[in-house]
Amino acid sequence: MSEAETLPTRRDEAWRYSDTDTAAKLWPVEAERIEVAAGENLDWQILMAPGADDEGAQRVDQEFGGESKASHRFESGDIADDEAIVRRLEVTVGEGGRFALHALLAGGKLNRLAIDVTLAKGAHFELGGITLGGGNSLREIVTHVTHAEPDGTSNQVIRSVHWGQGTGNFLGQIDVVRHAQKTDAAQDFKGLLLEKGASVNAVPQLEIFADDVQCAHGAAIGQLDENAAYYMAARGIPPKLARKLLVQAFVGDAFVAIEDEELHDRMLQAALDALEERAP
Repeated sequence: MSEAETLPTRRDEAWRYSDTDTAAKLWPVEAERIEVAAGENLDWQILMAPGADDEGAQRVDQEFGGESKASHRFESGDIADDEAIVRRLEVTVGEGGRFALHALLAGGKLNRLAIDVTLAKGAHFELGGITLGGGNSLREIVTHVTHAEPDGTSNQVIRSVHWGQGTGNFLGQIDVVRHAQKTDAAQDFKGLLLEKGASVNAVPQLEIFADDVQCAHGAAIGQLDENAAYYMAARGIPPKLARKLLVQAFVGDAFVAIEDEELHDRMLQAALDALEERAP
């Protein structure tokens, strides 16, 4: 039985903290298969939030001569709080290729984005993700990155901000096969709890079978820095504005790698709007 046909359970590591009852109602979920050819670049932004423009997916390709090509894809969807979304991406990146994905998950009762990436020699994967939510919402990003050949690189930066009874999850696994020497892989997860009832879960995992690699992961979960808020208040910054600036700086790390300034600002502003309208 294929993975798409197998109903998820909490016995599966990737579903440990998820809402499997809601997910089961959507099953089976077929994976979207994406191939980034050798030497090509694909930049993709996904914006899922209440009130977002329903723009679907827009793709632009650029030729640079020879075999070099860069593609950009942007998609936006208005996701109501009672909707459930489970999405699976299976990505292969050819030799010297680059795949960059930035996602905002700020809507839906259950909003799950699962990404499986396999990297060839010298390929790169960049991920920046933000999950936001209160009420009884659950938003999660699940990644499995396989460094299948030497000289590959990957970088994942995830930020989660939750309040009420909201939950944010990040489960990220990195596999480095035996001959994938000179791999450089990193994960950076931070969660911010704005109220006591909220929760954030992080499970970073590394499986390394090569001996000449650089692999690192970090996870931290906490509340707003009261010392920073006090410092700002002492300099005349109103408490509400100080809080907003601190949260903005926190989530902004996830979208730093978006090279297009207009798209960067649009994605970050959508996150800030969701926080402004819904967070306490």
